[in-house]
Amino acid sequence: MASVARGMLHCLSMPYSGVMCLRNAAFDIGLKKDTRVAVPVISIGNLTTGGTGKTPIVATVVKLLQELGQRPGIVSRGYRADASGENDEKRVLAQLCPDVSHEQNPDRVAAAQKLIDTASVTAIVLDDAFQHRRIHRDLNIVLIDATNPFGYGHLLPRGLLREPLSGLKRADVVLITRADSASENTLSEIAATVIEQNPSLAQKIFRVSFRPTGLLSNAGARPLSHVEDKPVTVMTAIGNPGAFVNTCRQIGADVVTSMFFPDHHHYTEADLQSARQHAEAAGAPLILTTLKDLVKIPDANDDICAVQIATAFESEKAQQLFRDHLAAAVNEKI
Repeated sequence: MASVARGMLHCLSMPYSGVMCLRNAAFDIGLKKDTRVAVPVISIGNLTTGGTGKTPIVATVVKLLQELGQRPGIVSRGYRADASGENDEKRVLAQLCPDVSHEQNPDRVAAAQKLIDTASVTAIVLDDAFQHRRIHRDLNIVLIDATNPFGYGHLLPRGLLREPLSGLKRADVVLITRADSASENTLSEIAATVIEQNPSLAQKIFRVSFRPTGLLSNAGARPLSHVEDKPVTVMTAIGNPGAFVNTCRQIGADVVTSMFFPDHHHYTEADLQSARQHAEAAGAPLILTTLKDLVKIPDANDDICAVQIATAFESEKAQQLFRDHLAAAVNEKI
């Protein structure tokens, strides 16, 4: 049965592959044109579906651009926005990058133009836009999750790849995220695959990790020691829940049980009640989640805490080199 299912999914992947190849070819040969805007555009995206850590990387890029004297704005699609018109990523970025304008619109060109006209931004950061080729970008940053780098080696729906690995030819910089969760051999193999697809990236591959920095609940901040050696329940609705479970274990929490929801899920009162009952029954009433989840639980009590993280490059030199790529893209456009 498993082989039959794989065969069916492979058949379904073929038309998807054909559409993606034709679409990319249309841009590559100029049948479709991208649109340039008046300020530098930095795109952050990935080859696969699921969580590669785009949101914390967007926040990092925004802060580095601010250090470079820029006034960046963020553009995103607004996938799974609620009735307010905002989604979880916009709420998280509002906390991580306060006072930074953020426009959500499937039409990224219109969103970028609105930020230029109304917020006087000097640079645009595109969130999850590697496949959105209609807007021209001055730097294409691709994220690859070290824990599942190439989506099981197959295109959707059999695997998690949004497009073939050959898409890496469009990348200017690659960040291997969650590098601390993979062996040196695995990291080297990922880099070798990237270079095979695009040799120009040989000196433009950087490793980053997401380091826990503290806990946050609606009752306030707490140190990581608050959960050390304590039984906890993990509840999350992100693309890579397994990686978050590993993070919780890294900070010393005893993960007894977990409840996973689909990525971008909007929690209902019934969901939260069920999670609390599940946690109590498991003897782990303290619930750990991500900031991306917490921003969707406005009435959460102190029994639900988000693990806050920060992006960490493998070295100060690596971070400086990455910063130099941002500076070059911005200065070249100016």
